Amino acid sequence: MADEWPNSGIDLHLELDVAEGLRTGLERALREAVRSGRLATGTRLPATRRLAEDLGLARGTVRAAYDQLIAEGYLAARQGSGTVVALPPQAASMPSAAPAAVEQPRHDLRPGGADASAFPVAAWLESSRRALRSAPADAFGYGDPRGRPELRAALAGYLGRARGVSAHPDSIVITNGYLHGLTLLATVIGGTFAMEDPGVPTHREAVRRIGAQVIPLPVDDLGARTDLLTGLGADAVEVTPAHQYPTGRPLHPDRRRALLDWAGLSGGLIVENDYDAEFRYDRKPVGALQGVAPDHVAYLGTTSKTLGAALRIGWMVLPPRLVAPVADARLHADHHTEHLGQLALADLINRHGYDRHIRTSRQRYLRRRDQLRRRLAGFPIALTGIAAGLHALALLPPGGPSESDVRTAAQAHRLALGYLSERSELPCTRQGVIIGYGRPPDHAYASALDALTATFAGAHLDDPTGSAGSSPNMSIGKICRWTGD
Repeated sequence: MADEWPNSGIDLHLELDVAEGLRTGLERALREAVRSGRLATGTRLPATRRLAEDLGLARGTVRAAYDQLIAEGYLAARQGSGTVVALPPQAASMPSAAPAAVEQPRHDLRPGGADASAFPVAAWLESSRRALRSAPADAFGYGDPRGRPELRAALAGYLGRARGVSAHPDSIVITNGYLHGLTLLATVIGGTFAMEDPGVPTHREAVRRIGAQVIPLPVDDLGARTDLLTGLGADAVEVTPAHQYPTGRPLHPDRRRALLDWAGLSGGLIVENDYDAEFRYDRKPVGALQGVAPDHVAYLGTTSKTLGAALRIGWMVLPPRLVAPVADARLHADHHTEHLGQLALADLINRHGYDRHIRTSRQRYLRRRDQLRRRLAGFPIALTGIAAGLHALALLPPGGPSESDVRTAAQAHRLALGYLSERSELPCTRQGVIIGYGRPPDHAYASALDALTATFAGAHLDDPTGSAGSSPNMSIGKICRWTGD
């Protein structure tokens, strides 16, 4: 037995019952740890000398216990590997089997995601190395709940030039993504939130779980019905003014003015979700609403669509009155976002690697958008919202196949899609399929489009006499009914 295994310094927690002797107590403790699964198959155990020192036992006692469990099949002595856990001899002693895995889609065209395979690994590694080499000592401890000053300064410059945001580093709070920022605001503001309908169900649910009330704000051709806000009694409103989700329409100038008028008169807060502002294709970028009314708008952004959701880095640019209460809520919730990723992102922004990656991604997604348009050109659908973003809304023809028909056909091709009715709490007057073209890696995109066209054909959406609608200007009308209509 290789007692002097070089990794003999590993820790092993055991509760010994020595009523029947030290060796028997050690054997029972080890046997139970293996049976319960706490010591998994293949786990290396400490060398006999080290375990004896840790437990205050004689080395011979530990060696004898190991030998007994090897004989019983619980442990195995491997040359060069020390003593390891072997397969438990009794199936009944194993933990209960995990539930069967849910079958994953073969093709994923759900909205809300970006191509994870396009993460700029080399650039991120370089930024991480530079950030670690120059990181101050306090970066490795607890920090300001608003986030690292290096990233807040970098974001203030970037958001000002790229999105027209009026930002000072002191007004920025770094978060673990958009949803985290939204829940912090809901915690501080409470009361009633008006939220776009159709919109993102998880956002509505997150606000409700904080204890705030949610009022649906209907959407039509001109974007969110901000002209209705005066009569709703809302304390805050969440909007996606640059690219409404999921219709893809920018908020009409008249609606923007109505929104700002409401905030100025009522003192209510506008929560601006700028979730995919970097990806504009056929039109001039729409500037952030926050730049017009920084005292009334909380601007929220994230790296989830640009770099990847795994980073869990987002930001809020807050009106001055909200910075302190939001920072206090953050302090007592989770203190702060991890620092090393913040430092790496600050370096990537300052050296313009972030801009270069976004420009490359913009061209990739533009090509995908154009492929999608060509493949769906013969179907009688209204394809809207395609001037920007990472998804398109295919409105189904009235009286034609339903979302349910499309869903059934998609399941046959193991294709995952989004559906308009799932994004709304109001009764919908239109049905539609939300197609995300961001998720698949490049090599899988063509086959995903094959599955999509086969799905539409299978749902009988391939009527050649129908009026195909791929124009971003096609009217979508009133998506959902509002009780006030």
